[in-house]
Amino acid sequence: MSQSASSLAPVRFDTEATAKLSALRRTKFIATAALALCVLVFALAKSFESSHPWLGFVAAFAEAATIGGLADWYAVVALFRRPLGLPIPHTAIIPENQNRIADNLGRFIEANFLAPEPVREKLAEVDFAALVADWLTDAERAAGLSRFVVRLVPQTLAAVEQSGLRGFVTSRMLEQIEKVPLAPLAADLLSALTDDRRHQKLFDEFMKVVGRFLNDEQALATMREKIREELPSLFNLFRADAYLLKKIVASAGSLLDEVRADPDHPMRAEFDRFAQGFVERLRTSKQYSKRAEKMKRDFLARPEVRALAGDMWKSLSLFIEQDANAPNSVIRAHLANMFLEVGRHLAGDAQIRADMNQGFVVALASFVESQKSGVSKFIADQVKRWDLAQLTRLIEMNIGRDLQYIRFNGMIIGGLAGIVLYAIELLLPVN
Repeated sequence: MSQSASSLAPVRFDTEATAKLSALRRTKFIATAALALCVLVFALAKSFESSHPWLGFVAAFAEAATIGGLADWYAVVALFRRPLGLPIPHTAIIPENQNRIADNLGRFIEANFLAPEPVREKLAEVDFAALVADWLTDAERAAGLSRFVVRLVPQTLAAVEQSGLRGFVTSRMLEQIEKVPLAPLAADLLSALTDDRRHQKLFDEFMKVVGRFLNDEQALATMREKIREELPSLFNLFRADAYLLKKIVASAGSLLDEVRADPDHPMRAEFDRFAQGFVERLRTSKQYSKRAEKMKRDFLARPEVRALAGDMWKSLSLFIEQDANAPNSVIRAHLANMFLEVGRHLAGDAQIRADMNQGFVVALASFVESQKSGVSKFIADQVKRWDLAQLTRLIEMNIGRDLQYIRFNGMIIGGLAGIVLYAIELLLPVN
């Protein structure tokens, strides 16, 4: 099988590879020499067997050892190449079955190494959350991460602007606001004010406004003019308008002072009842609810509202862009502190780390499960693309020395079997 390209890097004979190759050659030489020795011993033993009968056992051992050694030599060589270059069937097993070996190797790794349980068990051994916490608690890394995030934010905002997502989000936000019942919400907000009588501060402000009105010369002149118009002309001749205005202002001022000084004044109690009654009507009255909904829809329908959202977005984008380019970025500093704080909290909370690790295991195991068939195919494709000569050389370099010991074992086992068979032959009766 010829390959136009090879994905396997050329073998680099470093010190370890050179030592393996030298050991393989040395073992091969010794195994071949041992086989030649068996042949020589067999020939010598056969030559002198007639005068020395005990050499028959030596000859039987050497003969069987030679056969065993040749058979195992053939078996070892047939794994990698054709013995003596002859086209013998079922030889050069590894080169001839490269595609089948590649497919089987990929399936084996997928079924045994990438199975769900082994993958989950292996992932569970890693404390991912601790690694994240250690990484974040390093001030330099946290600062680097904040710089990276800040650099991305303006680009993200620009992408959002170009994609039309801003308009979509604005529309969706306004739609969601329109779905919220306004009257009950306003009632709840006002209830929070009336529960501890904080609405009395509003009443105090109203008293101040009235007090300023009573001290305003122009307002008093207007009031005097209104009194003059209502009084008969005869009373105006005696300046009754001035007298009445003075009495009204004095009485009103005295009343205001009493209300300000007395937290339990009847007017304050009346304001309490008014506020509570108004809140209750907001919460229960259908008429109030309809009015509030109409006001809300009219407000949201105004073009100024959408323009305001656009202006807010532009202002936010401009602020972020300017801050990101500033040497002392506020956002960058806050992000760095936030990352540091997250790392410290994560390091000190075992439960959060356990939950995070469980999430990592589930996510990564699911990813491996979804991609393992692709990994299997990738491995198979890579093995198929390997150069045959180089692949054979690598395998032989790493396991060839152990295979050569099969030849030694074959000679020893064969020789011992030869002695046994020769002994049985001598013990059998001759007809």
